Amino acid sequence: MNDAEELHKLADLHARGVLNDEEFAKAKARLLNGGTAPFSSASPGAAPGPNVNAVNGLRRARMDRWIGGVCGGIARATGLDSWVWRLIFTVLFLAFGSGIFLYILLWIFVPEE
Repeated sequence: MNDAEELHKLADLHARGVLNDEEFAKAKARLLNGGTAPFSSASPGAAPGPNVNAVNGLRRARMDRWIGGVCGGIARATGLDSWVWRLIFTVLFLAFGSGIFLYILLWIFVPEE
């Protein structure tokens, strides 16, 4: 997508009220200064979204742990208490049997802090 098309999309979003004046000015300046295009799907060097950072920052807890520290780590990443995650895994285990499988997978693949 070329710069003219990107500017047109920015102007359209600004006109519809999706972007406020400050966001529009920043995106326009970034585009005109040779930065990455705000709407391109494969923009190299683009900052990952907050969900990607949360998943990459997931670590098993050392202090808040009963078995493997998985629930404590997920609690820290999501902001929920660890007892809520323990309850969720217990319900999944009792209802479908998948809670123990998911917990073991997370125990294996999520690194310890």
